[in-house]
Amino acid sequence: MAKALFGHVVSPAQLVVEENAALRARVRRLEAELEELRTQRDAARDAVIASELLSMAGDTAEPAMA
Repeated sequence: MAKALFGHVVSPAQLVVEENAALRARVRRLEAELEELRTQRDAARDAVIASELLSMAGDTAEPAMA
């Protein structure tokens, strides 16, 4: 009922503009969240790779520029 009354008072074009703005804001939030998750994934992957390299080197590892 509220939507029907609101639609009667506000033009349908204005509703589309407002919905479009809300959707654009949601997309921006989701893109920011996605970037944060990708950064976390990359950091975790780099940590695993570093750990594997260190474990492969073992105790006999020497500096590269010895």
